[in-house]
Amino acid sequence: MATEKRGPSTCGLSKLPEECVSYMLSFTSPCDICRLSLVSKSFLAAAQTDLLWESFLPSDVAEILSRAAHPVDYSSKKELYFRLCQPLLVDDGKLSFQLEKSTGNKMYMLSPETMHITWITHPQYWRWSSLPRSRFSKQAELVSVCWLEITSSIDSRLLSQKTMYTAYMIYKLNPDSYGLDSNSQKASIKLGAHSQEQRVSLIPDDEEDDEDEVEKQIQLREDGWLEMVLGEIYNDQGDEGDIEIKFLDIEELHWKKGLVFAGFEMRPTKRKMDAELLR
Repeated sequence: MATEKRGPSTCGLSKLPEECVSYMLSFTSPCDICRLSLVSKSFLAAAQTDLLWESFLPSDVAEILSRAAHPVDYSSKKELYFRLCQPLLVDDGKLSFQLEKSTGNKMYMLSPETMHITWITHPQYWRWSSLPRSRFSKQAELVSVCWLEITSSIDSRLLSQKTMYTAYMIYKLNPDSYGLDSNSQKASIKLGAHSQEQRVSLIPDDEEDDEDEVEKQIQLREDGWLEMVLGEIYNDQGDEGDIEIKFLDIEELHWKKGLVFAGFEMRPTKRKMDAELLR
């Protein structure tokens, strides 16, 4: 006996109000929204609503926009979200804000102009440069020092809560650089009673496994700059004060030259499994 074929059921998501679908989707992530929009017209319609994308914007988005170096134009909360997934200069161009596209977590990059850099006010040791494809208008270029110390901080309240962060040093090396290959360089990151310190090296290790891109200490960025991992810290409630970030090369007091420093960046930590899933 032939089995009667039935068409697709009209029950389910298509019967729910758009606001309900948007509310359900708000418990997922922006990455999930893009995928779900491909499999359901109800999801696709809900994925356009301000109600949904407002849930992915940071609670202090109005305050962030008020600090922007230039006005941000947008016609919907979705457009605003993806606009903020691109670097936005705030605080007179001395800080860069950005959302991580897949999660909506906050990222910040700090300009060298906001930092304590030993001897930075002495032109025989450091000078200010302005290179293309740079986040900020000025970069600190090392002329010649024997004591290399860079310290910065960021208020933990600015970052996403319940999130592990990785600090990166963004830099380039001039062709005539020297003295920067010491194995006694140190990086540290501290928040409240929690801290991490490790040995680092500004010179990329050519022997690192190229296939293990996620765990490489130094990587070449799409903008042409190098980024080096300085350490990780967990930001719980954002109520423990400032996160302090340091880079030190002060144990071997030989002369050093040719570092071009663009800033420190704080980004949500990506584990190897996370990175593979987002490919």
